[in-house]
Amino acid sequence: MDEILATFRPALFAGKRALVSGGTSGIGLCLARAFARLGAEVIATGASGDRLEAARADADARSVRFERLDVRDRKAVDATVGGLDRLDVLINCAGVARPEKEYDEDGFLDVMDVNLNSVMRLSMAARPLLARSRGAIVNFASMLSFLADDGVPAYCASKTGVVGLTRALAHRFGPEGVRVNAIAPGYHKTDMTKALWDDPVPAAKIAAKSAFKRWGTVEDLVGATVFLCSPAAAFITATTLPVDGGYVVSGF
Repeated sequence: MDEILATFRPALFAGKRALVSGGTSGIGLCLARAFARLGAEVIATGASGDRLEAARADADARSVRFERLDVRDRKAVDATVGGLDRLDVLINCAGVARPEKEYDEDGFLDVMDVNLNSVMRLSMAARPLLARSRGAIVNFASMLSFLADDGVPAYCASKTGVVGLTRALAHRFGPEGVRVNAIAPGYHKTDMTKALWDDPVPAAKIAAKSAFKRWGTVEDLVGATVFLCSPAAAFITATTLPVDGGYVVSGF
């Protein structure tokens, strides 16, 4: 990640505060570390006690403040955001997938609540603070915002919804100076995708569809996210940026 962060001005986010949901592992944790290294005060949240403890013990994330938050709980969201006196960046990164269990109504609704409803909850709770700082929101969509996977209907629906919600919030928040964009990752090596990249056969098929013939890493998402929250993206909003190595448009 050193080379990626070196492309940005040191202390780019000094004096600013970032809140990262789903920030105790995977993509969210990587982003929390990145914003902290660029000078931001970072609060990263997660619902799992084990992941919170592991994140707090992470030597690369010592300056990040980790807090427990169930993003499905409106009162907890309001309490977490309401306890802040400033916010400049909101990263909505909390997400789950329950393969083959999302056709059950309870499973479907739970995935929708975590992946989509929480984006609305956190964004609305953070709106007054972000309006004051003329801040930025980055939501995490997916390549499955554009493609179908019949094993995860709720994941597909929720991530497609993130794209639409990003556009709507961008236009609602825009007059207040708040920018709202989304990132659409492809196949990146995380705990969520471990069953695939651990198996040589699907791992090779997925890599073959990337223009670079490899899987993405969590670090591959850092530069795009930092850019969208930086002054360099001052006139960019309502946009979903794929960071998938060309996977979605591969055509084979």
